[in-house]
Amino acid sequence: MTFFALSVSAQDAKMTKFIDGLMSKMTLREKIGQLNLQVAGDITTGSAQDTKVGGAIAGGNIGGVFNLKGADKIRALQEIAVKRSRLGIPLIVGMDVIHGYETIFPIPLAMSCSWNLAAIEHSAHIAAKEASADGICWTYSPMVDICVDARWGRSSEGNGEDPYLGALIGQAMVRGYQGDYSKQDNIMACVKHYALYGAVESGRDYNTVDMSRVRMYNHYFPPYKAAAEAGAGSFMTSFNIVDGVPATANSWLINDVLHKQWNYDGFVVTDYGSIGEMLNHGVSENLKDASAQALKAGTDMDMCSMGFLNTLEQSVNEGKVSMKEIDDACRRVLEAKYKLGLFKNPYKYCDAKRRAKDMFTAENRKAARDLAAETFVLLKNKNNVLPLKKVGKIALIGPLANTKANMSGTWVVAAVPEKYSTLKEGFERALQGKAELLYAQGCNVTRDPAIQEAGAFGKPIPRGDDAKMKAEALEIAKRSDIIVCAMGESAEMSGESSSRADIVLPDVQQELLKELVKLGKPVVLLNFSGRATVLTWESENVDALMNVWFGGSETADAVCDVLFGDKAPCGHLTVTMPQSVGQVPLYYNHLNTGRPVRENANRYYKYQSNYLDVRNDPLYPFGYGLTYTTFDYSGVTLSAKAMGMDGKVTASVTVTNTGNREATDVVQLYIRDRVASISRPVKELKGFERITLKAGESKKVDFTIDASKLCFYDSEGNTVLEPGMFDIMIGQDSRNVKTESLELLR
Repeated sequence: MTFFALSVSAQDAKMTKFIDGLMSKMTLREKIGQLNLQVAGDITTGSAQDTKVGGAIAGGNIGGVFNLKGADKIRALQEIAVKRSRLGIPLIVGMDVIHGYETIFPIPLAMSCSWNLAAIEHSAHIAAKEASADGICWTYSPMVDICVDARWGRSSEGNGEDPYLGALIGQAMVRGYQGDYSKQDNIMACVKHYALYGAVESGRDYNTVDMSRVRMYNHYFPPYKAAAEAGAGSFMTSFNIVDGVPATANSWLINDVLHKQWNYDGFVVTDYGSIGEMLNHGVSENLKDASAQALKAGTDMDMCSMGFLNTLEQSVNEGKVSMKEIDDACRRVLEAKYKLGLFKNPYKYCDAKRRAKDMFTAENRKAARDLAAETFVLLKNKNNVLPLKKVGKIALIGPLANTKANMSGTWVVAAVPEKYSTLKEGFERALQGKAELLYAQGCNVTRDPAIQEAGAFGKPIPRGDDAKMKAEALEIAKRSDIIVCAMGESAEMSGESSSRADIVLPDVQQELLKELVKLGKPVVLLNFSGRATVLTWESENVDALMNVWFGGSETADAVCDVLFGDKAPCGHLTVTMPQSVGQVPLYYNHLNTGRPVRENANRYYKYQSNYLDVRNDPLYPFGYGLTYTTFDYSGVTLSAKAMGMDGKVTASVTVTNTGNREATDVVQLYIRDRVASISRPVKELKGFERITLKAGESKKVDFTIDASKLCFYDSEGNTVLEPGMFDIMIGQDSRNVKTESLELLR
């Protein structure tokens, strides 16, 4: 350990010496140029130097570009930076590589439902490997925003509602992307959106956020803090306000919390144009003032507003911004380039030969297919209708059944959908020579063409006459033995700028589904979504219900793997599924009220905190997921009934596979602090373990409980550990747990 510390220190000293020397040669304008991030635009290799961006790079006015695909194009711009700018400072090149590059993994929300940290980390490494083979060295991922309101479309990009799980996934993705930067296939992560973006009011994108600092530190900050501790190279500010101040210019958020409290030394970039948007928030009169506010607050790089480039020099001359503030920002950007190895080899990520061996390989696709199968959450399986047998006539019906582009989900900038399969093609491969497949689209995504178009974003599903399509679907359904419905959201109905006021199955789809159920044949619903949706009617009336989210480029085969039983479903929800949109925001780790009704209360109680028209509890709780077998949990045993402040206790449970096939379960540990100096959640996830058991096999699962599992944060971010009684709960989900009591002694 001592040798490692000395090695890191020596490396830091070497970097500092290099950056000091470089900055001593830089003009104020060149330093500001490093703080300017621009869209590269579509270029051809030969004409790169003649583009507006090329000229700005040559003039030292751009420090980085983003969303340009192709090692040859990126090399052309890098050559301008290295050969034509005065100091030859290389560019940092970014892209929104959110859940894969050309091999697309499930959307992040889906991946979180696997609870498989190793597989998630591996997915990030594959994404980095492919992106770096195409010239990219910086990704705007992971998104670690906590979201408890399913109306917000960008919940699809995050890891659900829980800060503990979200923190672990954020760290895994940072490790997967970055490694130690020593290899060609490591790229820099950018943690977003700092901070609280997932808490926008009404679930409406870009909206206001307002919450107490106690809630920030305990519920929303942990994933950001964990990603910073994992060494993420950069952070991206969010669009929203925090304590009335836009995050991009919030000195408490960036300088105090991120840099001072969490000892973060990476650089901070804005989200797209957010400095300019500060004027709309009413905290700046003009772009010059907004830019000065953002820089002084700790923002280092301006994405696309051109505020830094066009105004900071004047602000320095007027004394509104200091040279130290310019130097600090410039240093952090240059250090990022140094860590990536760009000063040593500016063309490190421009090896055109790598594409042929690293892109969309069989190995990468297998990893994506395997992980996708682990993300599907089986919500209902009446009379064990699943897995399906490959016999007879199977009807595949729905607007999501025969579309390539919509399988990958949102935020797939580098995707090549023509290489991917439709669900129909996957079924045809799986059933070839064994069963007859009957197909019909059945309906449009929605009745309103304007809504369907708004939710397409380059991934249109053909519109047709709903009456004719329904008639065709009912005709083939009558001839089938079983009906499989591929329904739900199209890919872009969730994601950025895709908030929904009502999160039920869209109108014409639900109408068709009801007609199919009336036929009296077994109906399986594959629900495609990028968020928690309301499936109350569906849960009551279909025979089997499986949330398949958006599984990436290998969705078709992964769905068939699980549907036909080659693999058993093992996904568990990382969001709470509401009975009604009126319940949201809805989340398991809520605070109690002064007038609570008991959990799972099945009637209305006057003058208690409940609804007249729907129960308080969710349709499906956080952590829920069925499989093709059953598991039995013993009671919880503790190695001791009490422990000291620096002690440890082991909580154990024995899990038995009581079914007839091997399957995987996620054993979950929850803890409640019964009495504290501030109100604490009714339960909080504090540990989990994925276990795979053969039929009849049992396994004892142990969790270590120490101070880290029992503490919380106060409003200043200080860790608080208080003596008292705690409930220790272990189970398959947040609702179905076995409980034991533990006393923490002073």
